[in-house]
Amino acid sequence: MSASAHSLPGHPGALPVRVGLIGAGIGASRTPRMHVEEGRALGLDYAYDLIDTDALPLPHPTIGALLGQAQADGFAGVNVTFPFKRSALGCVDEVAPSAAAVGATNTVVFRDGRRIAHNTDYSGFTEGFRRAIGDRPRGSVLLLGAGGAGGAVANALLDNGVRLLFIHDTNQEAVRGLIASIEARLGAGRAKAVKDLRVAAAAADGIVNATPVGMAKLPGTPIDMALVEPRHWVADIVYFPLETTFLAQARAKGCHTIDGSGMAVFQAVAAFELFTGCTPDPARMRATFDSFT
Repeated sequence: MSASAHSLPGHPGALPVRVGLIGAGIGASRTPRMHVEEGRALGLDYAYDLIDTDALPLPHPTIGALLGQAQADGFAGVNVTFPFKRSALGCVDEVAPSAAAVGATNTVVFRDGRRIAHNTDYSGFTEGFRRAIGDRPRGSVLLLGAGGAGGAVANALLDNGVRLLFIHDTNQEAVRGLIASIEARLGAGRAKAVKDLRVAAAAADGIVNATPVGMAKLPGTPIDMALVEPRHWVADIVYFPLETTFLAQARAKGCHTIDGSGMAVFQAVAAFELFTGCTPDPARMRATFDSFT
């Protein structure tokens, strides 16, 4: 019998909750401790495993095999991160509206023998963005990255004041697919594919990095920093390290910067509730996140 997604603290016969994170190069993730300490605070027997494909022997198992193993091992569900957020959708039984809207999943819940894909990146980025952007202009924004996280961020930006989104990715098929999904939901004219970053950056109020560039395993900046001006606000979804080169150099220019902590914390808050059925304390989970710094 697998762990219930609704094991409640103090409930007679409540089962342990075991969840995990599947991704590549995730050893520095702060997510496990946020979940485990919140579970402990709510009286749950809660375990959170890292399933890092970089640490597995070759050939690496597929995302379908990894999901199947976690399900067989009695997990309540798993978080999914780079590079599996899109491909995992093809390995589930049901796609919740949150994942369908952005074409990617970061949270797969196992319930009654079925795999249900959700996306808490959207709500996580939205909450962090709202708290940090203030009244700064957001009429047009340059989004770097059209992958699994990019889809969530794109939709969140467009639902929170951005009128026109310029989207850039080296994978043109991903850009076309993301724009098609945006147009299907919001109509034409809200998103535009761009190849010339100089032109797009000059027209944009803000620049958002939704690529993995800047992670500890992928150092660097996602854009030529000569294109970033003091008038820009910049945001990064990478949170390990929290201070990416992109943010550090933008701040040195005088830009308002938004780091990846808000998205990291609030996606975890929503995922915890999906896994357990319990309402977590966002402030407590934020304090756990901040304890790393």
